[in-house]
Amino acid sequence: MREKLWMSDSKIRNCLRSGNEKKIKKLSNKIHSFNILATITNIFQIIFYYKLYFINDYDFSSDIIKIFEVTSLPNFRNLLSQKMEKAEAKPDPGKKESGPKCDENEQATFSSLGVVDVLCEACELLKWKHPTKIQKEAIPVALKGKDVIGLAETGSGKTGAFAIPILQALLENPQRLFGLVLTPTRELAFQISEQIEALGAAISIKCAVIVGGVDMMTQALVLAKKPHIVIATPGRLVDHFENTKGFNMKALKYLVMDEADRILNMDFTDDIDKILQALPRDRKTYLYSATMTKKVAKLQRASLKNPVRLEVSTKYTTVDKLQQFYLFIPARFKDVYLTFALNEQSGKSCIIFCNTCSNTQRIALMLRNLGISAIPLHGQLSQEKRLGSLNKFRSKSNSVLLATDVASRGLDIPHVDIVINFDIPMRSKDYIHRVGRTARAGRSGKSITFVTQYDVELYQRIEHLIGKKLPLFKVEEEEVMLLTERVSEAQRLAKLELSESFNKKRKHKDDEEAEAYSGPKTKFKKKKKH
Repeated sequence: MREKLWMSDSKIRNCLRSGNEKKIKKLSNKIHSFNILATITNIFQIIFYYKLYFINDYDFSSDIIKIFEVTSLPNFRNLLSQKMEKAEAKPDPGKKESGPKCDENEQATFSSLGVVDVLCEACELLKWKHPTKIQKEAIPVALKGKDVIGLAETGSGKTGAFAIPILQALLENPQRLFGLVLTPTRELAFQISEQIEALGAAISIKCAVIVGGVDMMTQALVLAKKPHIVIATPGRLVDHFENTKGFNMKALKYLVMDEADRILNMDFTDDIDKILQALPRDRKTYLYSATMTKKVAKLQRASLKNPVRLEVSTKYTTVDKLQQFYLFIPARFKDVYLTFALNEQSGKSCIIFCNTCSNTQRIALMLRNLGISAIPLHGQLSQEKRLGSLNKFRSKSNSVLLATDVASRGLDIPHVDIVINFDIPMRSKDYIHRVGRTARAGRSGKSITFVTQYDVELYQRIEHLIGKKLPLFKVEEEEVMLLTERVSEAQRLAKLELSESFNKKRKHKDDEEAEAYSGPKTKFKKKKKH
């Protein structure tokens, strides 16, 4: 059946180009007799299901009208009229175009970008009403088979920008191990997997997440089933290339490097080189990043072929709906000011960023002792606990998340009202990514950065980077100091809990080492004397 339809597609092309009405009518009757999937019976759907994207560049006023005249189907009539209106709006010859353009007052739709119906319906189910800026720019270019470099701020819809073209290509050419997405963190890998599976639910897309902190053998079994798309961190994927027998991606069609600047900043450069050597050169590559660093530019030259560069935001900017403040405080009273700020913003969801795992854990315990439901998220937690912390915060069972920069990039955590930089970031660029956790997808948000007497130089670098002076977050110092005694007691209890936890872990480790040194106990039976 598929073979006959494929032959019919080529005949449709020839008929349209020849303009022979008799041939068109004859072929149209044949197509109707196939009754594809019992519901897909009009010419338009057949064309889009079987690779006939040439319509987007074709003259609608002649050959397409003739197809319409012999079909007389209402669905086709409506869709065709929309396309004809779009085709009649000819561009100004003095202007350059980088893809489909829409009226500034008229919002584009996924359908107008060339996305097939089944994926448009999936977008509607996910409540993606209209494509974002990066999606409007990237999807049409990707559907034309071009490599893409996308530079966009966090929360701009980058996942949809690369996932939709890959799924559409997979619809046309079903194949296992079709796409690979590389991410810097485990949490981001799981998030991307969830979004791709949601988009591809109607076509039964299978994804595999390959990250550290999970048993290698379990992952090897998943890879043996050959999922459609693999989402991985570079280090663990290299482990499987080197150690999992029979695993390779020599037939891969699509490679995505998401948060590429951070992948390279986390010393994955050698792993990326190994992965690129293991992949076929004849593939499409999408590279997405918040910033274009020298390392990213070098990677672009090594892995992409004649890419189209798309930049939908100015370098190092924060969104307009984000209210940014700073609070100048003595270092010894940071915990007190944090407690006061959280009490003032009670009932709102908040992410507090710290520079170290130990500080994250300590503050989470301190806040719990003060009756504030806080949970930590940092690199020293097991994968299960990290995902558990994220899910609790997303479900709003805990309103405060204490995090290191693990959570500052890529993670889509909806409805974050406030971001507090408890520790000022050592790298100014990380400030952009931290505050980007709030004011996402057109919503408003607030950020407060704590600046102590030791942080002035770092703070001035941030103001220079974003190109503006931040207003002071006003608080009454006398009111803040009223909390000093309560906070001091909570600090003491938190230190005790940390000390007890450390001693338990140390004792457990010592017991394991002692058991390993002594070896397994064996019982010997005494020989009987005869």
